[in-house]
Amino acid sequence: MKITDIKTTLLSFPIPEEKRWRTDLGVATKSDNCLIHVDTDSDISGVGIGYGNPEVIKSIVETQLKPSLLGENPLYVEGLWEKMYSGSRGIPSLNRGVSQPSFSRRGDTLCAIAGIDIALWDILGKFFEKPIYQILGASRHRIRAYASGGWAPGVEAGEEMAGYAAKGFSAVKMRAEGIDGFSLTKLRTRVGSARKALGPDIELMVDAHGSFDVSTAKRVAKILEEFDIAWFEEPVSYDDHIGQAEVRKSTIVPISSGESESTRFEILDLLRNRSVDIVQPDVAMSGGITENRRIAALAGTHNIRYAPHVWGSGVTFAASIHLAMHAPNCFIFEVSQSNSPLNWKLFVEPFEIKDGYVYAADRPGLGFTLQDGLEKLYPFQKGPSYIY
Repeated sequence: MKITDIKTTLLSFPIPEEKRWRTDLGVATKSDNCLIHVDTDSDISGVGIGYGNPEVIKSIVETQLKPSLLGENPLYVEGLWEKMYSGSRGIPSLNRGVSQPSFSRRGDTLCAIAGIDIALWDILGKFFEKPIYQILGASRHRIRAYASGGWAPGVEAGEEMAGYAAKGFSAVKMRAEGIDGFSLTKLRTRVGSARKALGPDIELMVDAHGSFDVSTAKRVAKILEEFDIAWFEEPVSYDDHIGQAEVRKSTIVPISSGESESTRFEILDLLRNRSVDIVQPDVAMSGGITENRRIAALAGTHNIRYAPHVWGSGVTFAASIHLAMHAPNCFIFEVSQSNSPLNWKLFVEPFEIKDGYVYAADRPGLGFTLQDGLEKLYPFQKGPSYIY
């Protein structure tokens, strides 16, 4: 079997003004996807997703990655990952047994590699007529889920989070900054309202998106200690692993991060610096299924739990399910509460989310079939996804 073509599909969903949310990232104006399709000469194709600017991802796929993959056997997923990562040094890298990454193998380039890698795993599963998680080696067939939202202002935050619990979720996550902006007083009001509405038995997490400096993050953590918070996510910039370690030492609240890290090498730095209690890589940003199973295993060797970041696309959701079902140190799964159909309506088959659990699909590959006519349903629109 050989790869015959690699194509992209760019999609957008403009968020209606009355349904836009605001956090420290700004006001969400639209959701974008760059789907990546890998075709073969055996009538088997795969689909993946590269997070980031769709036009940039498309360019990287077409100009940097596709030319080196045409004619290759798509079942050689590990070798092809190394070839993409090492670029022109891909063959010497495999011969010498050491990674020799080409220039700029971070950021959007890793997102593009991720999308192709996910598509290759989709092909692999279809070829062997097994779901990906069973090929990886299964640990489970379902996993506890948490509702990820929490943008409401003031005491309304309690109503929002209680609404997620009413759907059957035993854990929920809110943003440190809501649509009313941030101050320590507002944070205390919002988190306190959420805890009061949820009661003591529903887990509550808080996500800061890396928006605080170390001293502010420590002050936030002290407030969160009052409300039995399950984890404090990305308290400081992902560039500041040492600062995050300081925050972790200062609090009893578990610290989580990792969604903005590109590879296992960056995650290793988090682990070595004891900056994190829970790692949260994103399969569409950090190199795909191949790299993320390495990350999960690496975290496990440090007795660190794994909870993948799952946001922005149904393809990300589908790929992440397989990693969650595979990794023994995965303990919970993110379910976005955003209103974008790019999360929930890309596939013919619905995701199975029931009684606070996400279930594996037992169909081959990713286990899902793309809807026809997606480009007409969600035509791509240029412009930023967030405005401040």
